[in-house]
Amino acid sequence: MSRSKDYDEKTDHDSSVEKGAVHDYVVQQTDNRYHFDAADLDHVQRKLKQRHVQMIAIAGTLGTGLFLGSGHALQGAGPLGALIAYTLVGTTAYASLCAVGEMTSHAPISGTFPHFAARWVDPAVGFAVGWNYFYTNAISVPVEITAAGILLTFWDSNTNHQAGYTAAICVCACAINIFGVRWFGESEFVFSIIKLLLITVLIITGLVIDLGGGPNHQRLGFHVSFRFLNGSDHGRTRRASGYWKTPGPFNGADLEPQNIGLDRFLGMLSVLVQAAFSFQGMELVAIAASETQSPRRNIAKAVRRVFWRILLFYLLGLLITGMLVPYDDPNLLQDSGTAAESPYVIAITRAGIKVLPHIINAGIFTSAFSAGNSFLFCASRVLYGLALRGQAPKIFTYCTKNGLPLAAVLASSCFAFLSFMNVSNGAATVFNWFVNLSTVGGFFSWLAMNVTYIFFYRGFRAQGLDRKKLVYHSSLQPYLSYWGTAWITFFILINGFAVFWDFNAADFLTAYINIPIFFALYVGYKVVKRTKIWKPHEMDFVTGIPTVEETEIPETPPRSFKEKVFAVLF
Repeated sequence: MSRSKDYDEKTDHDSSVEKGAVHDYVVQQTDNRYHFDAADLDHVQRKLKQRHVQMIAIAGTLGTGLFLGSGHALQGAGPLGALIAYTLVGTTAYASLCAVGEMTSHAPISGTFPHFAARWVDPAVGFAVGWNYFYTNAISVPVEITAAGILLTFWDSNTNHQAGYTAAICVCACAINIFGVRWFGESEFVFSIIKLLLITVLIITGLVIDLGGGPNHQRLGFHVSFRFLNGSDHGRTRRASGYWKTPGPFNGADLEPQNIGLDRFLGMLSVLVQAAFSFQGMELVAIAASETQSPRRNIAKAVRRVFWRILLFYLLGLLITGMLVPYDDPNLLQDSGTAAESPYVIAITRAGIKVLPHIINAGIFTSAFSAGNSFLFCASRVLYGLALRGQAPKIFTYCTKNGLPLAAVLASSCFAFLSFMNVSNGAATVFNWFVNLSTVGGFFSWLAMNVTYIFFYRGFRAQGLDRKKLVYHSSLQPYLSYWGTAWITFFILINGFAVFWDFNAADFLTAYINIPIFFALYVGYKVVKRTKIWKPHEMDFVTGIPTVEETEIPETPPRSFKEKVFAVLF
């Protein structure tokens, strides 16, 4: 695919990152305060293939949020309430994925969406988004390592062994990232296959159990009454899905027990926030763009395919969950952190199947490890991108001859060892506070993707560039980004809404302190560097961005049956 004539006229072919030439941004001719980087500093290499990109995207999203979090969602809002919440959040996740996918299709370079924000919105926005995203991912590494260690207690309940398990998991996660992006890609490819097989087996097993195919041959049935938010069924009862009649399709948040309708609505709100956490991670495809072979074509395929797979697994998985276990099941209330709290394990255990719970716990363990592995990758690449643009210490731009940003990887790996804080009860309190501070970070990342896209869209139009000539573009834009911006802002504001029913300062700060921190980063950088918001005609869509011809390798059409199947899957 070639660019349009006016697109080519604006392109300085000597300014490519791929060629390693050094050029200033167009606007720097009049004001060098907005100098972000010297293009030849970007030394990462394109070693990830299409199958890696597809699986990296899935691996970062299908995790403990699906296997364990679905039980919390079911308990919080009921089967239909959880399904509605996940569907709504899925649309905002899709908006964010389309936005970052289209921008990455234009500029598959290091720094990804924080750099896009700095380049097309305001350098101060890019600084705030970049450091916020780095912290969110870096602190999530020890969180997932801790989760993986807890999952091992399903087999070994001796807490004295926890430190040893934690150390082993830390070393493995760091080693995979230090060995290079190809090792990371291969490991995530294997982990993703395990997770896809696991969720497929769970969905099929759930259907079999629901239809009475378990060893106890108990059919769970399909019974529901139309008792919606007002709690009234008006005498109408129809057959639909298991446990939707008793205890019902919706559950309340127990905040407004005197007003059933409002309480059930608040229950859905609580699941909205949780669902958003479960969907976060799809931006991994954009983070990896600068290290992907034929990035424009492969990222486009990933964006088109991956979201629908994830949406299918989440929504179908949630539907099966609601058919297997009632939302008031006491086993859903336990907080073991192991497979024992998974609704699938609860249903499988009651059906008399003894081996599957152990297999499920093993699969969930690989999910937690994979998520920690992916968060470490993201944190290191965003730190590297910030350093390239002078928004982080220059030492983090160091790359090995094989294209590994070693300094950024080592710095990010240090966060993994914070997981040892959970071995001590006193330190665990501090650790949990760090974790809670990052909870809104993922929302700000989604918000930045959508807001940046709106600016990107305005700039493209103002400069006469044609989005339809990009390898990937969404015909639903910019309306998708308007939708995403509105809802994600809402998610940020309601993140800690429950605190207003029983107010205490600690919970309020935990829920909302990340908002002033983000704006402090933005205002601080803006004041010190005296940056400004870019006007559409000032935005630079050319310098340091490789052309299609420089990044894309001609695609070889599949010939054999095996190659055709592989092409469809990956």
